[in-house]
Amino acid sequence: MTSRTNKTNSTNDRRARIEEMRRAERARDRRNRVITISLSAVLVAGLVGFGAYVLNEKSEEKAQTEAAAKAPIKDEKSWDAKKLGRNHVTTAVTYPMKPPVGGDHHQAWMNCDRDVYDKPIPEVNAVHSLEHGAVWVTYNDQAPAADVEKLKDKVGRTSYSMMSPVKDQAGPIMLSAWGKQVTVAGADDPRVDQFFTKYVQGPQTPEPGAACTGGLGA
Repeated sequence: MTSRTNKTNSTNDRRARIEEMRRAERARDRRNRVITISLSAVLVAGLVGFGAYVLNEKSEEKAQTEAAAKAPIKDEKSWDAKKLGRNHVTTAVTYPMKPPVGGDHHQAWMNCDRDVYDKPIPEVNAVHSLEHGAVWVTYNDQAPAADVEKLKDKVGRTSYSMMSPVKDQAGPIMLSAWGKQVTVAGADDPRVDQFFTKYVQGPQTPEPGAACTGGLGA
């Protein structure tokens, strides 16, 4: 009788231990599910928050860009784009401004896809690039070397822009687009970014989307 009782107690103890293990396992599974759900919720909230932050940043950046594109540029000179000739010619052209910002020009344009020229380029070809929406950065011997290097770097990162020396221009550093021109104090002058933002393929462009490659190179 005692042996049978001991066997029964042993079986009951084993069942109790198994049941306790099962309860512990179920409790652990519940904890894991709660942790997983909580972490997922935190992750989703973080992603949503980050996405909203990025969208807000992009929205603010877009607003700033649009504002810069509309704001007038201090001391900018403008010419009536409709009065600037656009004929293709094979003869020399005398332009009323230096560097020229428009007028009759050669049928071949200067490559203006981040192109930096260390020597002077033909005006009749450069003007054609402006017609395609390029910004032309020019400098003379009075321009500080450090500013020239900074501007070369900017042009080298900006499609529809080009840069070259113009020895006999009035200012040390000048920026030109079709019908538009400004002289700046240096590479860090805020009008540099403003001019690029406003006139690289800007509203002044007679032929927006026209090629800036496949033309005349250095």
